[in-house]
Amino acid sequence: RFEGLVAPEFPDGAEALYKYIAENIHYPEQAKADGIEGRVLIRFVVMSDGSIVNVDVAKGIGGGCDEEAVRVVKGMPKWKPAIYEGKAVNVQYCIPINFKLQ
Repeated sequence: RFEGLVAPEFPDGAEALYKYIAENIHYPEQAKADGIEGRVLIRFVVMSDGSIVNVDVAKGIGGGCDEEAVRVVKGMPKWKPAIYEGKAVNVQYCIPINFKLQ
């Protein structure tokens, strides 16, 4: 934690982020067939221009869920970058994506 660091933000905030994920995620057929549920933790870097790079799986659950979570994160619109001492900076960020069978 850096004193004075303003965290990066998805356009229109956290609620919009989870709405984006819900609207874009597709439950993998393999995971459905195998009854796989759980939380995939995706790690990425929000660049100073708001672009998303270095997307990877910090914690996966398999069954195609990890790859699907990465696909959705890679497709996100640009974020508002983190601000430190008045300048936009690159920061690493993690988000959980939940997979729950209905």
